[in-house]
Amino acid sequence: MGSVAVVAKVFPESPESLEKVKNSIQKEINPYKLDEEEVAFGMKALRVTIIVKDSGGGSDIEEKLKRIAGVSEVQIEEVTLI
Repeated sequence: MGSVAVVAKVFPESPESLEKVKNSIQKEINPYKLDEEEVAFGMKALRVTIIVKDSGGGSDIEEKLKRIAGVSEVQIEEVTLI
C-alpha cells in the first residue's frame, strides 16, 4: 500500500484565531505543508497538506482538524496517490 497526500482547507472561526489554529495544527497534526490562503477581504483560510497511508483516506483527517479549537469548517479539496 502506498501513501496519499490529503489537501484540506481549514477555516478559522475568526481572523483573530488564525495563528492559534495554525499553531494547533502544527502541534497536533504535523502537516507536510501549511499555507495561508486569502478567501475574502480580510479573511484567510489554511491550506493543509498531510501525508497518510492509502488505507486511511481523508475522513479521519477531517475529523481531527474539526476537533481543533477555533476551527469553523474543514473542506477536503484533494486526495492524491503519491
